[in-house]
Amino acid sequence: MAQRIRDEKGNERYDYFQPLNDPDTILLIDSWHDQAALDAHHASPMMDELAALREKYDLHMKMERYVTDQQGMPASDQKFIRK
Repeated sequence: MAQRIRDEKGNERYDYFQPLNDPDTILLIDSWHDQAALDAHHASPMMDELAALREKYDLHMKMERYVTDQQGMPASDQKFIRK
């Protein structure tokens, strides 16, 4: 299912990560071209499949939303980034 989501129009990233200190937690980072692409994903039949999996495995979710800074990284922060 993850690959099907990655193949959806407007999907830019869909990756799972597991914290080293918490094997019971999975972090999903997904990114969409715009709100319309995310809305289309949420209206897709895959959302029903995902809901069924959450129910089957008694999974709980917490969501945090991050928005890309359109201005770019401030020069004062760039000194902390090694490229």
